[in-house]
Amino acid sequence: MTYDLLFQPVKIGAKTAKNRFYQVPHCNGGGYRDPSAAAAMRGVKAEGGWGVIFTEQTEMHHTSEITPFIELRLWEDKDIPSIAKMAAAMKTHGGLAGIQLAYSGINGPNMYTKEVPLAPSALPIRTFTNDPVQARAMDLGDIRNLRRWFVNAAKRCRVAEFDLICLYGAHGFGIFQHFLSRATNQRTDEYGGSLENRSRFAREVIADMRDAVGDDLAITLRVSLDETIGDLGFSNAEVRDFIAMNADLPDLWDLAMGTWEDCSGPSRFKAEAAQEEWVRGIRDLSPKPVVGVGRFTSPDVMVRMVKSGVLDFIGCARPSIADPFLPNKIQEGRIEDIRECIGCNICVTGDMTQGMGRCTQNPTWMEEWRRGWHPEKIAAKGESQTVLVIGSGPAGLEAARAAALRGYDVAVAEALEVFGGRVTRERTLPGLSAWGRVADYRLYQLGQRANVQMYQGSRLTADQVLEFGFQHVCGATGSHWRADGVARQHVVPMPISGRVYTPDDLMAGDIPTGHVVVYDDDHYYMGGVLAELLATKGATVTFVTPSAYVSDWTANTLELSSIYRRLSGLGVTIRLNTGVTAVRAGAVETNCSYTDRREVLACDAVVLVASRLANDGLYHDIMARQAQWADHGLRAVRLIGDAAAPAPIAWATFAGHRYARELDEPDLGDALPFRREVTRLED
Repeated sequence: MTYDLLFQPVKIGAKTAKNRFYQVPHCNGGGYRDPSAAAAMRGVKAEGGWGVIFTEQTEMHHTSEITPFIELRLWEDKDIPSIAKMAAAMKTHGGLAGIQLAYSGINGPNMYTKEVPLAPSALPIRTFTNDPVQARAMDLGDIRNLRRWFVNAAKRCRVAEFDLICLYGAHGFGIFQHFLSRATNQRTDEYGGSLENRSRFAREVIADMRDAVGDDLAITLRVSLDETIGDLGFSNAEVRDFIAMNADLPDLWDLAMGTWEDCSGPSRFKAEAAQEEWVRGIRDLSPKPVVGVGRFTSPDVMVRMVKSGVLDFIGCARPSIADPFLPNKIQEGRIEDIRECIGCNICVTGDMTQGMGRCTQNPTWMEEWRRGWHPEKIAAKGESQTVLVIGSGPAGLEAARAAALRGYDVAVAEALEVFGGRVTRERTLPGLSAWGRVADYRLYQLGQRANVQMYQGSRLTADQVLEFGFQHVCGATGSHWRADGVARQHVVPMPISGRVYTPDDLMAGDIPTGHVVVYDDDHYYMGGVLAELLATKGATVTFVTPSAYVSDWTANTLELSSIYRRLSGLGVTIRLNTGVTAVRAGAVETNCSYTDRREVLACDAVVLVASRLANDGLYHDIMARQAQWADHGLRAVRLIGDAAAPAPIAWATFAGHRYARELDEPDLGDALPFRREVTRLED
């Protein structure tokens, strides 16, 4: 009864959503390259109970594209079959199928099409890659053409049998925001100046589309709640004025904060429902329903957002990835079975790196079509019976969970007195407490199963492993941080005099004091997190990295700028493009990444955030006794996760899941282990 409010049907124009669970548009790394994979992924969400399901950003015309990023395309009729497949999958369980149409304008460098970019005003293109390209200011003829292109796209969406169209004007990425914002609209004609004039383009496009498709498609408008750039930008106050002035314009208002980094910042910097203050009160300005986002993972918070009149729909991207069955689990009263999003933003990296989407919590994401993996279903076990998982980090716990679901009798042996491996250690670091959900979810699930035995404080030898008589042994023994500096700058150990600290030391509570140099040649989150930890403990911290950026790879998780601001605000001295060539007593020798100019930097302690070494000794000991396996009934031994090759946590949960799926499966030999889309050649 507590959550019944979330399952009420709500009208969006002439369409009716079966509940308030609204999967807002989100990227996945597949786009036009992998449409079948993306369609199957959205179809699983329909099965999981989402009332509204949207595609990612869909480029609606070839004069505006964002290569190298891989999104959907709807440039011509040839693109209809792939998006129609997506719409059909979305509607399989009574959900509404939505498509987000985007004209990127000042964000579209057109590296593939070689077209001249068009925008409201002539300004440099704004992209993640700072492309040296400028946009041409649209004249009135260009604006008429663009209106026609939106109509053409809407007609194609109707042929593809979508229910909803979202017009993208948020995160600084969409042409509608470019017209609305004084930062990007510096026109002096009827499309510039006053808010009424800057609103003209949105009004005209929506009117044109309604004339073209009528009630066949409901139209939603996604707008930024605040550009967060002061009076020059589209502010929260002006957003409210715009909505009040155009109260009946779309069939639904889709509200999202500022830039993508502002809107989808990781849990380290953004709490659940972080956008509530920006959204509150907007619902009263229009009779049309409102959807907002905020990495909603708690059903109680969802209910509060609706009951208090802040939102009509609970918008989710990342939580819908972590658990596509979130709505069904709430409705069935299985709250404890929800795989809560940890807000690590590893899902974003699929888009940012043009790779394939990953999720730390849900290793089946984007593998629904490629490998036939389902987040809630798994094949029954093969002919063998028993599995020993050595290590209880993210790889080991996921391997044990999935193998137990298949029906194997599973034992988990953990050398330490606490389960969870690296997750248990890292969750104690600043801002990373939500990451503990990776272990919490899996430990709860394992605790519900009679075919699982958990043993802590059980450091094993190869002889013991053989004596136990398990048919399968999975080595998930993790890794440890190197203390010799080997990573990218140094491929052999650097000269070191005296003691240095590693991340493992700090996570164990051994915190250096005084002036501490943090040398980051890992370039993901760890160096920045440890610098923050030391600063909050009272140390004077100098952050040194050979990269041109702090925590370089976190640009892919939308937190690089937040990390820089956090460290700067804590008084951390940041030295970019600077390596460490040697650690001496009371100092480090640094060098310029480009000129190799050397300096000596005095300090009291050095923390090396370099690379990691696999804890694979037990695995090699077992492999060395392979001649004895048959006598003990042992069939196979595998090394997975960080013990095989250290990587982010999502790589570990994927490895654990894959291990369990492949138990007793035939060897594929040289065959590809997943399906892929192959381009059809034109004549």
